[in-house]
Amino acid sequence: MSSERKRAVKSYVIRGGRLTEAQRRALDTHSEQYAIPFQPHTIDLRGQFNEPRQLVVEIGFGMGDSLLQMAQQSPCTGFIGIEVHPPGVGKLLLGISRLALTNIKVINHDANEVLQRMIKPDSIDCFLIFFPDPWHKKRHHKRRLIQSEFTELLVSRLKPGGILHLATDWEPYAEHMLEVLSTNSNLDNNAESGDYAVPGNRPATKFEKRGRRLGHGVWDLVFSKRIQV
Repeated sequence: MSSERKRAVKSYVIRGGRLTEAQRRALDTHSEQYAIPFQPHTIDLRGQFNEPRQLVVEIGFGMGDSLLQMAQQSPCTGFIGIEVHPPGVGKLLLGISRLALTNIKVINHDANEVLQRMIKPDSIDCFLIFFPDPWHKKRHHKRRLIQSEFTELLVSRLKPGGILHLATDWEPYAEHMLEVLSTNSNLDNNAESGDYAVPGNRPATKFEKRGRRLGHGVWDLVFSKRIQV
C-alpha cells in the first residue's frame, strides 16, 4: 500500500497552458509519424530509428528547443523525448516536421510509467533531465522527480557505462540531486571535483538562458552506470 501511494505522488502538475493553433495541428497531423503511443509493455525503442549509434532519452523536454538542437547536431543518435504537457509536445512535433528530422520520437506520457513499462533494462545510453521542477516549498519536496526510487529505475534502464546527466538552477535541489546520485551504489560521479560537472556541449535551454539573465546559477551533474566486472 505504501509503495502504491509513493508512486501516486506526481512530480508534475498538468498546467492549463493554451495550445496554439499550430501546436494543435501538429498534434493532429504529426503524432502518427513522430510520436510513440504509451504501451503497458516493453517495446523495441532502438527499432524506431535507422540503426542509431546511441539511444538518448530526455525526460521533461519543455518546449523541445534544446532537444531539436541536439538531434540536428547528432543525426546518427536516436533521441526520445518524454513530456506530459501538450503545448511542448505540439511545438516539438512541429519542429521535427519543419526540419524533416528522422532521429527524434516523442512520448506524451508520465515518465515514471514509461520507464517502468515501455523501456527495457540496460537499453539506454544516456538519460537527460534538464531543469525539472524544484518544488521549492518543503512540504512539496516529495514531488521532486529525483528521488532514490526513481534514480534506481533510471539506472536499471541504463546500459553499463551509460550516462545520467541532470541540470538545475536551484542550488538546494542541486544539493539534493548530488546526495541522491552519490548514494546510489551503481553510479560513479564523472566530475573530477567529485561534485558538479562542467556543462560541456549541452545546449542551453530557453529556461536556462532566462535564468542566467536574472543572475541564477546553474549546476550540472553527470554520473555513469558502473560496469560490473
